[in-house]
Amino acid sequence: MRYVGSVYRPPSEARSLIVQVTYGCSHNTCAFCSMYKEKRFAVRPLEEVLADFREARRLYPRVEKIFLADGDALVRKAGELETILDTVRELFPECGRVTCYASPDSVKLRTDGELQTLRAKGLTMVYMGLESGCDAVLEKMQKGHDVAFIVEMGKKIRRNGIALSVTAITGLGGPALLEEHAVETAAAFSAMDPEFIGMLTLMVEPGTPLFDWVRDGSFKLLTPAEDLRETRLLVEHLDSPGSVFRMNHASNYLALRGTLNGDRDAMLAAIDRAAADLSLLRPEEWRGL
Repeated sequence: MRYVGSVYRPPSEARSLIVQVTYGCSHNTCAFCSMYKEKRFAVRPLEEVLADFREARRLYPRVEKIFLADGDALVRKAGELETILDTVRELFPECGRVTCYASPDSVKLRTDGELQTLRAKGLTMVYMGLESGCDAVLEKMQKGHDVAFIVEMGKKIRRNGIALSVTAITGLGGPALLEEHAVETAAAFSAMDPEFIGMLTLMVEPGTPLFDWVRDGSFKLLTPAEDLRETRLLVEHLDSPGSVFRMNHASNYLALRGTLNGDRDAMLAAIDRAAADLSLLRPEEWRGL
């Protein structure tokens, strides 16, 4: 099996078979992101993809989860994605979950019928980055879309039967946009009502525009206490019944988990305990990507 460049995958795909079906990220200009910089976005030759699946079948006696990498597998032609999914079902009848990253642009490319067919052939969930529900933050961070478009594409995924996991990043607006970032991100999550909500905490990576902004003083980072305040505002304003909320990434100062809206009060209480005793937070040197 072959893989070009570094492997990036969601934390929940740690035990998945990962097969590269595209190279890199189709957008790859977000100011905070250092992923996929060593490779140019391209669609991997289909026969290479299928060959890797055949080799994986020879190597692994049981494969229950598959993640289609890299950063935007959904951008492939629908017919080619169908061929990939057909091959997965043929080779791995025991596999119960196939997932991938998707961008708002790639979701827009797919018709409702194409998405329904992909779901029928085994694409169970896509991961999509919201990053922020605040348009001012998205513009500053060069996301390439406004909130309304991202929310619309998230709803499109859900209405066609594919589960949706959406992520955002605390601290992405800095102190100046703390409240707007928190409240408007909660509103965007609530509008999409995804199956899964994932929260990361901002990490500043060398080689990114954000790194330069922090170094020259034009972007201020939140303190851990400010990050907790922002997190509390976000959780307090979430209204997405049934969504599984996870803030358990290595970047997070505080680990939170629950199912909305029922576990919201318990999560708020955990935030308040941490705010009263900052020693409960993950030390800065232990944070990572």
